[in-house]
Amino acid sequence: MKSVTVSIDVPRTPEQVHDFLDVMAHHERFTDHYLTGWSYSGPDRGIGSCAAVTATLGGKKTDVTIEVVKADPPMCIVERNVSAGGRRLAHGTYTVEPLRTGGSRVSFTYAWARAPLADRLLAPLVRATMRRANRTVMRRLATELVRHVSASGS
Repeated sequence: MKSVTVSIDVPRTPEQVHDFLDVMAHHERFTDHYLTGWSYSGPDRGIGSCAAVTATLGGKKTDVTIEVVKADPPMCIVERNVSAGGRRLAHGTYTVEPLRTGGSRVSFTYAWARAPLADRLLAPLVRATMRRANRTVMRRLATELVRHVSASGS
């Protein structure tokens, strides 16, 4: 299946964005409209940090395990997502690029490495649903970045 990418520009430096995204618990704040029941394991931040969640999309629920498998501060964080009883394997990649005008462009790409037959048969619908959910994620992330960085003073 083809990947889905969404982006948003935020008034924060790449270092500020990466510092926020690097903490797995922060992700709950901007994804809890479709990812619920968060529990954490491993380190709080960086490679090896994990979360177990329930995803609700398109009226269906599935358990998902998210683990950070790569980090290239301040430009990239890659998460491995396993769901559908191991039949779905995907990678979520956050890419952060500085803007010439200040701030950063944050992109999130969801790429399937393995997908159940139903996902593949309904690929256009699955991709549209993921794109819509992740556009909301990006808007909520931008709000959280402004709130978090302003509150922390960094």
